[in-house]
Amino acid sequence: MAHPSQLGFQDAASPIMRELLGFHDHALMIVFLISTFVLYIIVAMVSTKLTNKFLLDSQEIEIIWTVLPAVILIFIALPSLRLLYLMDEINDPHLTIKAVGHQWYWSYEYTDYEELAFDAYMIPTGELAPGQFRLLEADHRMVVPFNSPVRVLISAEDVLHSWAVPSLGVKMDAVPGRLNQTAFVASRPGVFYGQCSEICGANHSFMPIVVEAVPLNHFEDWTLTMLQDIWL
Repeated sequence: MAHPSQLGFQDAASPIMRELLGFHDHALMIVFLISTFVLYIIVAMVSTKLTNKFLLDSQEIEIIWTVLPAVILIFIALPSLRLLYLMDEINDPHLTIKAVGHQWYWSYEYTDYEELAFDAYMIPTGELAPGQFRLLEADHRMVVPFNSPVRVLISAEDVLHSWAVPSLGVKMDAVPGRLNQTAFVASRPGVFYGQCSEICGANHSFMPIVVEAVPLNHFEDWTLTMLQDIWL
């Protein structure tokens, strides 16, 4: 999760997020080189007294400042399009979960199980256990097996919401009457935090998302425990 005074992204917990971080570094380096070059030209123009009366009519310079930006945009667009298609690809998910946004909490339905569904409310500050995070903890976590493709179907009951977990590289709008889908693979066990990233009302900031990635056998034990609690 994020830390105080953190300048970069959260540590990647999925292959897609690692690709996103790599693309961010790639684009940032290009922007840094362009900014340095422009700053050098500005300093040179301000500090030098030399002039060239033929500079403004140079066809070669016009060709360079037209072609060079186009080439730079191609170097940014190609990896961006590749990553866009990777993020949209959903191949044979091992688990499907439906997340429904409400004012102001999330409901989860494990569609591969008939009766496995629950609501996830934020834990009030006064009820937090030692080590839990304020405004980020939920009374029920969305438990998934790690190293398994998980598809998330996302919708909303009332207004616009957005289901976002930064460390997994997932962000999808929850729209009433519409069913959107996204997918992720948690590459390591852990607890990953997110929040509704759409301004959905007065309690917008009180819709935490907690995804817990566990080994497959622990996930099976958790599903049995949850089903037993529902039946009882």
